[in-house]
Amino acid sequence: MSNEAATMTTAVDAPAPDPLPHGLGASLPSTDTRAKTEGTFPYAADLWAEGLLWAAVLRSPHPHARILSIDTGHALKMPGVRAVVTHEDVSDGALHGRGSVDRPVFASEVVRHHGEPIAAVAADHPDTARMAAAAVIVEYEVLDPVIDPEQAFEAGPLHPDGNLIRHIPLSHGDPAVIGEVVVEGQYRIGRQDPAPIGAEAGLAVPRPDGGVELYLASTDPHSDRDRAAAVYGLEPERVKVVVTGVPGATADREDQGFQLPLGLLALKTGCPVKLTATREESFLGHVHRHPTLLRYRHHADAEGKLVKVEAQILLDAGAYADTSSDALAAAVSFACGPYVVPNAFIEGWAVRTNNPPSGHVRGEGAMQVCAAYEAQMDKLAKKLGLDPAELRLRNAMATGDVLPTGQTVTCPAPVAELLEAVRDHPLPPLPKDTPEDDWLLPGGPEGAGDPGAVRRGVGYGVGMVHMLGAEGADEVSTATVKVQDGVATVLCAAVETGQGFTTLARQIVQETLGIDEVQVASVDTDQPSAGPGCRGRHTWVSGGAVERAAKMVRTQLLQPLAHKFGMSTELLQITDGKITSYDGVLSTTVTEELRGKELWATAQCRPHPTEPLNEAGQGDAFVGLAFCAIRAVVDVDVELGSVRVVELALAQDVGRVLNPAQLAARLEAGVTQGVGIALTENLRTARGLVRHPDLTGYCLPTALDAPDIRIVKLIEERDVVAPFGAKSVSAVPVVTSPAAVASAVRAATGRTVNRLPIRPQAAVTAQ
Repeated sequence: MSNEAATMTTAVDAPAPDPLPHGLGASLPSTDTRAKTEGTFPYAADLWAEGLLWAAVLRSPHPHARILSIDTGHALKMPGVRAVVTHEDVSDGALHGRGSVDRPVFASEVVRHHGEPIAAVAADHPDTARMAAAAVIVEYEVLDPVIDPEQAFEAGPLHPDGNLIRHIPLSHGDPAVIGEVVVEGQYRIGRQDPAPIGAEAGLAVPRPDGGVELYLASTDPHSDRDRAAAVYGLEPERVKVVVTGVPGATADREDQGFQLPLGLLALKTGCPVKLTATREESFLGHVHRHPTLLRYRHHADAEGKLVKVEAQILLDAGAYADTSSDALAAAVSFACGPYVVPNAFIEGWAVRTNNPPSGHVRGEGAMQVCAAYEAQMDKLAKKLGLDPAELRLRNAMATGDVLPTGQTVTCPAPVAELLEAVRDHPLPPLPKDTPEDDWLLPGGPEGAGDPGAVRRGVGYGVGMVHMLGAEGADEVSTATVKVQDGVATVLCAAVETGQGFTTLARQIVQETLGIDEVQVASVDTDQPSAGPGCRGRHTWVSGGAVERAAKMVRTQLLQPLAHKFGMSTELLQITDGKITSYDGVLSTTVTEELRGKELWATAQCRPHPTEPLNEAGQGDAFVGLAFCAIRAVVDVDVELGSVRVVELALAQDVGRVLNPAQLAARLEAGVTQGVGIALTENLRTARGLVRHPDLTGYCLPTALDAPDIRIVKLIEERDVVAPFGAKSVSAVPVVTSPAAVASAVRAATGRTVNRLPIRPQAAVTAQ
């Protein structure tokens, strides 16, 4: 939750502010900081248009039911109601979905999950719209929901495409190998909600040409436009998506099923239509992290070296496939973690159920398996009588090692160095048993039954994620850099979701052209596509496109000078706004040479291709990898089961630090999100029905829950295939910190912690 960085407690001394932040490596402040502070940031919920109508959506109260009839007559007769749309208004029954396109805009024959949209209403007042939506009469035949993913294999088909979304049987090495020491475990990971900051909202405005403009906090505007055009029966050029301010995103920010009814209502009424979702609607509509069941068996020799890993991984995709195929590929590929495993046999499935939909959430797939394989490493260390950190070091992956998918790790992989850094960092002091320090105990003041019941534990987590898309995804982005009157403008459809892209784009142009004033244009679909904002894509692909375009403009700027002095442009350099030659003969300013000129260039960045995993789970599926090690220190009240995370020490390979302040914020935010996964965040369901879909029933970590975060080491070993050599930084702390917290709770209690979030009873020591 990148925009929550301000709530975190960090023990890292902030670097001295750069008096003139400029270019790569400087802590240039975020471009939207002032607007958000002053309340002028353009959130979609604040949009307005003349003649505005308000929308409301009717959602299913059942997780599984057959629709016998839909009667909109009563709603249409209500004063102020302008239109009601259902599946009959969708062009040719078009479907939508982020990954797999298998999800109807409105349920027509069958309801497949609690909260699935049935109809949408436009009215002249929001209260009227909500009452009209409630007045749509739907007759259901309630069906038994399939809520256990293990039952999905035998249950009748919940979807025309069947219940099995994907099966990956990864096979690597010799299946007959057996280790001298064997440990087994079964693990469950709960359903995390991305809980986006700010209301999910949107505005649709009809166009004179019969098209429509959608104003959305979209993280992938071109995909949203194309899907909307198919649903509306329009050509893509008649649908425009304008990206409003995105409050922050740790997943797909906007549910397409929320966006699409807006355009249908605007086209039907000829009026602008706005919809602002309630928090309950957000919980019911958008995707969540996949609940996962994992079974593991680790084999090792007497010295603790891993010999073989066997695992079964079952992802609950909910009602629709979305990006479950991608999540499964990551889970299976990284099921052994950043360790050398010569023999691996991993079987993974993603299945449909009648549970809430699952999809892309930061670190999908990798987070679930990290919690499981790190639990296995703790079990193995205990059985061998080894220090948990030492066992991990004996198996740590390095550059040149081979993943279970058969892909050689060619990027920097300093796993051992990261782990040693957090292991050797000084431990925090023990809290004093004095009344004024009661707040330091688990549960806060009066939260601990007895200070003598508090036990301290130290645990480790080592995680990895892939960057960019995988398995043949065409990762490409386009950017244009224009310079006029000494001001540079960047045009790129990369959406700023809190990852710092707009700031990075400014830094790149400053670094390349020596221009202080750099503007980044707002995003809409009139610009070429830059793809979705996830997995560090925009730092790598969109940042790479901006760099290439800026270098082309640089060449245009320097060529006349180079020609005049009879030298190549490579012999000229731009530093601090000055252009100088290698021999000192030429010295002028960028401002002077740009006077009266207008320069521009457009460029693309496309990383090297990848390939899909084959029938044995083998293939070069990933462009790059990022690694992180975290040491967690926790205090546990072993009588009440309450847990306080005292400190998380982090070491990460970042390739290159592009903006120190933003990097620290991304790391702190990712770690704190992981603490929520470990201890509090679980969207609970009862027979497919979401229980307490609000921020009271769903417990996000607050500033009081955030631990001290010690960034003890950042390894800047540049990835040669990445622009600037930088790696994605936000996802891997999210993946790693839950495993580290669980490891520390195990160390404190001696209990087997095999479920996230950790329930109090799992942290209680038997008397």
